[in-house]
Amino acid sequence: MKQQEGPRQVVIIGSGPAGFTAAIYAARAALNPLVLGGFFWGGQLVLTSDVENFPGYPEGIMGPDMMAELRTQAERFGAEVRTVDVNRVDFSQRPFVIETDDATITANSVIIATGATARRMDAIGEEQLFGRGVSTCATCDGWFYRDKDIAVVGGGDSALEEALFLTRFANHVTVVHRRDTLRASKVLQQRAQENPKIDFRWNAVVEEVVGGDRVAGLRVRDTLTGEESTLPVDGVFVAVGHQPNTALVAGQIDLDNAGYIAKQDDTTTATNIAGVFAAGDVRDRRYRQAITSAGDGCKAAMDAERWLEEEGIAVPDLANEVYSLPGV
Repeated sequence: MKQQEGPRQVVIIGSGPAGFTAAIYAARAALNPLVLGGFFWGGQLVLTSDVENFPGYPEGIMGPDMMAELRTQAERFGAEVRTVDVNRVDFSQRPFVIETDDATITANSVIIATGATARRMDAIGEEQLFGRGVSTCATCDGWFYRDKDIAVVGGGDSALEEALFLTRFANHVTVVHRRDTLRASKVLQQRAQENPKIDFRWNAVVEEVVGGDRVAGLRVRDTLTGEESTLPVDGVFVAVGHQPNTALVAGQIDLDNAGYIAKQDDTTTATNIAGVFAAGDVRDRRYRQAITSAGDGCKAAMDAERWLEEEGIAVPDLANEVYSLPGV
């Protein structure tokens, strides 16, 4: 029989930068947050080797180490973190209901911070070399490819934006696309085609990422002739889209046409259900950075706190003086 718990003031679903930042702020507001972080906790950063663009780490930090520090900070202020998956939510009643394998938890407010997953090429060697020449974020990793030859896989706006950004660092960028026409906007197409550092490999799919310790090239198949060839590159950026992790809340929370949680306005993190908030990549289809996700987590916690107070639900327990530290 499942354990019955709650109601908790705030339950946070997800454990990336958005989830843990929300936990830090909610804990400091004496809301005793519960983080349901998933069995594989930590978000996309646990798959990232070096993080060099997050403020406060002048020498950079390994992605898993950064997430461990965020978790420790959240727990220091009293957040409870469980590495369990959420199986079902019910936002049709209050308190809200959240089910895991071993517990049914009720919550007065919920913050959804489940993130988004970068789509992959499903090529041989892709997973093994992820973080060692395979990347899904030019803004994060472009700096490492100064004067290198690299490839970008994709044909939409994101792919061309990545390619154009990477020309600031790389010696040469090859855009690999499975068709002979691009889906990107005409403006981006023109900019990319006029850039002397960019060329295109049309009607091509990546069958294998080649390399030992790091990427050394791509085995590419021509979709028209079936002929295979090797493209020598030092890195490959996969830009075939992201999949927001919203299956858990679909049908209850409003989503946009790409499956991200729809923003109700430009000033808060509220969703269409009062008391349920969203933060990070699960609602952000544009920036998708650790720092913007952390900022979203801060906003979601503050939005949840204010909503609970307006509803007359929040009853801060300041017995532990750590909660009474002034906000930042």
